[in-house]
Amino acid sequence: MLNIFDTIKEIAFKIERAIQTEDLGYSDSENSSGEDQLKLDVQSDLIIEKAFANVTSVKAIVSEEKEGILELHPNGEYTVCYDPLDGSSLVDVNLSVGSIFGIYKGELKGENLVASAYIVYGPRVELVYVERDMRPLLYGGNENRFRKLGEIVLNKKGNLNASGGTQKNWTTYHKKFIDSLFQEGYRLRYSGGMVPDLHQILLKGGGLFSYPATTDRPDGKLRQLFEVIPFALIYEQAGGEAINDKGERLLELVPSHPHDTSPCFFGSVYEIDALKEAYGIK
Repeated sequence: MLNIFDTIKEIAFKIERAIQTEDLGYSDSENSSGEDQLKLDVQSDLIIEKAFANVTSVKAIVSEEKEGILELHPNGEYTVCYDPLDGSSLVDVNLSVGSIFGIYKGELKGENLVASAYIVYGPRVELVYVERDMRPLLYGGNENRFRKLGEIVLNKKGNLNASGGTQKNWTTYHKKFIDSLFQEGYRLRYSGGMVPDLHQILLKGGGLFSYPATTDRPDGKLRQLFEVIPFALIYEQAGGEAINDKGERLLELVPSHPHDTSPCFFGSVYEIDALKEAYGIK
């Protein structure tokens, strides 16, 4: 596992350099979900693929930018599922973006996630890493090296609210719930990037990030293997919770396809309890 973590550290600085120096325009290709790819999406995906090609413990990789599973080392133990550049459409306006990694052992499902990590490319590079039975660890990057800054622990209740999806496509009960949080004094913090928004809630002590089922996306937008399940482990290990709109733990999801999506809610205990009440979940 250590060699995978070390590789993620190397990837962080390579993608950071690409963000600073590469073309920010669109390529002539689409990803597996039919979305137009930025040249940085393609470049970041290639950086990660090349990096893990040298790690013999990685059996295969699965990318948001690729259709299927890419086999690397037949005798490897782990499959790494990743979103190479989450929030890439924010790069041209100079907002923070990130990379997300889920490390699985065996079948690709939530209970087989053994570790996860994400990188934030902002005013400085930061990295969060977690394995089961440990608190998430925060690292700050400088001059191609990372320094451990400490553990991340969520409060039981926060004051931040980040809710995705177009409001006109929300259900009435979701809108009523989000409105109730604002009436309690919650602050809106939503950039349109999953990594920076979830990172802010973690470092500010708590709150709620939600991407619900909507009329145009009844199965949610965020992908289970690359985004939802990896962050679920981080939030649970930090003392929070991560569930879908049925109240099921996101760490118990069993995707039937590498690009399956799910409604998802990440937050402190108070906010998740309030969500369950608003959704009628027992």
